[in-house]
Amino acid sequence: MKSLKTYSIPFTGLKLGKHLFEYEIGDEFFSEFEYSLVKKASLQCKVELDKQETMLILNFDITGAVTATCDTCLAEYQQPVDVKEQQIYRFTEEDMGEDDEIITLGKNDHEINITGLIYEYVNVALPFVAYCDNQEGGKQCDEEMLDNLNKLSVNDDEETEKTDPRWEALKKLK
Repeated sequence: MKSLKTYSIPFTGLKLGKHLFEYEIGDEFFSEFEYSLVKKASLQCKVELDKQETMLILNFDITGAVTATCDTCLAEYQQPVDVKEQQIYRFTEEDMGEDDEIITLGKNDHEINITGLIYEYVNVALPFVAYCDNQEGGKQCDEEMLDNLNKLSVNDDEETEKTDPRWEALKKLK
């Protein structure tokens, strides 16, 4: 987890106004997360921190591609990622409760670790069902794999033809 320390932003010494931070996110970032769905990536993360008197506003712009696996043919392909998100941090000693939109910072907080936010934003940006057919550039599913899957799939017609004869005898009892 030491490599994730680079994704901490010390805000106490910053002047009021906007500040830009840039990060390269690659395979080593996602390898720090034990059960990460993303294993390979090449992403650029730009974070604009707007420091104000009572709050910090972080605007995230994450672009690039991650290596995903097609759910149909199991081939790897490059899934483009383009994320634009905003997170607000508020300076207060009051307990505001849990809120996803606003995170509270106390007087003892001196830096923000954005590792979890970056990880979450990238994972949420990935499609729930991944298909390499849907990609620009026209990469098609592996035809050989699709043929093998079709050979192994159970056809409904064959299944109805091979009905157990004992069921036929039971149907006659009606």
